[in-house]
Parts: sequence; C-alpha cells; structure tokens
Amino acid sequence: MKFLSHLCRMEHKAGFINIIGNPNVGKSTLLNALIGERLSAISPKAQTTRHRIFGLLNHENYQLVFSDTPGVIKPAYALQESMMTFVKSAFEDADVFLYIVEPGEKALKNEGFFKHLQETEIPVLLLINKVDTIDQEKLEEANEYWKSQLPNAEVMPISALKKFNTDYLLERLLALAPVSPPYFEKDSITDRSERFIISEIIREKILRNYSKEVPYSVEVEIEMFKEEAELIRIHANIHVARESQKGILIGHKGSKLKRVGIESRKEGEAFFGKQIYLELFVKVNKDWRTDSGKLKKFGY
Repeated sequence: MKFLSHLCRMEHKAGFINIIGNPNVGKSTLLNALIGERLSAISPKAQTTRHRIFGLLNHENYQLVFSDTPGVIKPAYALQESMMTFVKSAFEDADVFLYIVEPGEKALKNEGFFKHLQETEIPVLLLINKVDTIDQEKLEEANEYWKSQLPNAEVMPISALKKFNTDYLLERLLALAPVSPPYFEKDSITDRSERFIISEIIREKILRNYSKEVPYSVEVEIEMFKEEAELIRIHANIHVARESQKGILIGHKGSKLKRVGIESRKEGEAFFGKQIYLELFVKVNKDWRTDSGKLKKFGY
C-alpha cells in the first residue's frame, strides 16, 4: 500500500481510536479484525463487552490504540451503570471516534452521547457495518440518513466480519492520528493482563453455550494464573447470581461445564502459545450485579 510505505518515512504517530456504538453492532469484531487478535469477547448476544479494552496496533512508525467499549444502553442496575462509565470515559481522550452503526439503525440509545458526537470537533468516522447483508439501495438510504444526522462525520461502509473496506479504514485512521510518541510498549497488544484475557475467553464460551438470562448473571474470576516453562495452570471461579443457575452451568454430570472448559482451553492455548491446564469452579454469589462492593472486586 503506497500510503503505508509513505507513512514509514514520516514522524511517529500515535492516537486513541475510540469505538462507540449500540450493543451488537460489531465493535469487538472490528477491533479484532484490525489488530488481528481476539481480545474482546464476540457473541451474538447483546452486552457482551463489559469493560473498556485497549487493543494496540504497533508499527515502527505508529501505534494506534483502539478502545473497545460496552454497547450503549440505558442502565437498569449497578453493573450496567458501571459499564456506561467506561463508555463515558471514551469521550474524554479520543483522537478519533469510530461510531459504528448497523443497517436500519437510527441513533445511540443515549441521547447525551449522540449529541456529543454531533457537536464534537474530534474527527468522527461513521461506519455502516454489516453492509454484506443489504443491497445497494438500502446502503444509499443509510448513507444519506447518517450524512444528515452527523454532517461533520465521514461516512464509510464496512463489513468487519468480512474485512470489507478495513484496509481503507486503516489508511484513514493513520492519516488522522496525531504525531506523537507511543503510549504503550511496542511489544504489547493490549493494556489488559493475561488473567483478564483468559477470563474474557471463558466468559465468551459461556455466552455461546448457554441461553436466556444465565450468561448475563455470570462473572469470571481468575483465582490462579501460574505460568511454567511449557504449561500455564489456571483456576477460574465462575460466579452466578442464583443456585438454579449453578446447576444449569454445570449440566448433567458436568457435561456443559466440561464443554466450556475444553473450548476455553483450546482458544487460550492458541492465544498464549502454550499448553493450559484449566480448572473451572462454579460459585453462587447472590446479587453481585447490584452490589457496589462486589462489582469493585471484579474490576467495575
């Protein structure tokens, strides 16, 4: 790519690229597509991302800090209120906003956040995601609508899943990023710890393997993460809100929990490049989603 080769002769660039959007529009999918690592849990269920997660794209002459945030919602309890504080923080340090929408969508579920995007002087790239699911006429309608809603934004069609237009998106981000030294060590791919990454992997497998309310009542706590020469030993506690959910998670003779463990171990081994010995324990932790003390313990 001519743009990238030209960039290599320029001053070092670094910037915070903050990703904003409603639940399930493809924020985490885009983050993973751009940096090439599965840092954020991806699931068809809403409210998958609960924290603010930095994914780092490093090059000799640039570092792009992608900030994935929870989907914007109207909070109903303490956990969701904490999730929205992570979104709010993303409005405070952005060099570029990536506002992701899907076909048929009209606005953010928080009017204050949307108004901020309308009034900000920070560059906004409005990404119409999942364009592989609509025809040209629907795309043109969406394009015109968003130009009227956010006239200062640059509207761009993409498919994060199919990686359509992601190369061009990266070019635009590099053009908009300010000249700056790197914010993080260049050999890092995220600001998050190894414990956090494996906990997200386990939580994603729970989201995929269980239905109804159970996944939203789950929090994963890594009790032990011990790295040896050729093996990583991990003990994880899966907290649920009710006794009945514990039985559902474990399944008949432990079958369901075993599947979560196998899938988590395989993905963890691919990510860390080592064999993993993983033990999962299910514990009942009543009302953890509404208890501020418990939420603080879990990093909210």
